[in-house]
Amino acid sequence: MIEVFEKIKGGMIISCQSEGNDPFNTPSGVTLFAKAAHMAGAAAIRSQGLAKIRMIKKNVPLPMIGLLKGKFSDGTVKITGSFRQVEQLVNLGCDIIAIDGTFRLRERLTGPDFITEVRKRFPNCIVMADIATFEEGIACEAAGAQCLSTTLSGYTPDTIHLPKNEPDFKLLESLSLKCKIPVIAEGKIKSPEDASKMIKLGAFAVVIGTVITRPRVVMGWYNEAIKNPSL
Repeated sequence: MIEVFEKIKGGMIISCQSEGNDPFNTPSGVTLFAKAAHMAGAAAIRSQGLAKIRMIKKNVPLPMIGLLKGKFSDGTVKITGSFRQVEQLVNLGCDIIAIDGTFRLRERLTGPDFITEVRKRFPNCIVMADIATFEEGIACEAAGAQCLSTTLSGYTPDTIHLPKNEPDFKLLESLSLKCKIPVIAEGKIKSPEDASKMIKLGAFAVVIGTVITRPRVVMGWYNEAIKNPSL
């Protein structure tokens, strides 16, 4: 097993990201979350943005899953969608690089084909394929990805119909049973019970994000529930 996977197996990965005008959307802001994650026993950190990743790596001695976010033409999220971005993350020393593994086109390539080319150009790069469907996961494993993450389930045109407030347990379980590479649970995991269930269903590790590192969003959930108690 690749050494970094030995470190994260069965562990908690904290996604230290922030967006827009959130007060934590600075390198120092997300680094504070990463420090807290380390204190809490996290196995690794996942983050995006070159300056943020650089600062976290300087201050927190945990494996880094790095990525750079963009958007497809329809406005949906794209994870590390160019060879230049992969090169930048490799040069930063990210232990694992998260790459969009969906069938959508970038660099005129689908996710699996893009990953195949990344493995050729950057043979030492450990690729985490962020996928949304079972078929994408299978294709990315065949393309050479060393691990999968269910990150994009519910966030692509093909999966937007899925429940917005529930993790995709079925996708995680199906891929864990079929794939030989690690399958990591990520996306809409809002409670310790969700995380525990993912491990029971075969998750190699579990990524926790918004519920921990975007308190403004979580506060909004409570505010909405208080103002609309009948919902």
